[in-house]
Amino acid sequence: QVQLVESGGGLVQAGGSLRLSCAASGRTFSSSFMGWFRQAPGKEREFAAGRDWSGNTVYADSVKGRFTISTDSAENTMYLQMNSLKPEDTALYYCSAHSRGSIYSPKSYDYWGQGTQVTVSS
Repeated sequence: QVQLVESGGGLVQAGGSLRLSCAASGRTFSSSFMGWFRQAPGKEREFAAGRDWSGNTVYADSVKGRFTISTDSAENTMYLQMNSLKPEDTALYYCSAHSRGSIYSPKSYDYWGQGTQVTVSS
């Protein structure tokens, strides 16, 4: 059974930074494509960033150049460093383990954490 636990969210002013963490058990990051998704109130869950087993990363255009995904294999933890945050980055952020299909679709992921809230004030 795979368990994912996100942490690190909070309230930050526009232009600030946060680092989200995703601790995984039951599956290592070396065997999966892992993604970060986010969901704002009233909106669909959307892909933000992802990383495959070899370290290749993919970013949504909306976060490219501001967000960086990384992993710590020893701790089996994935991070999302978010810089230059904007009010439109406000959302509940989830980490997830890819199963099959498009990496950009939440339907392609079979395990999800509970989410961590990020709020960016203007």
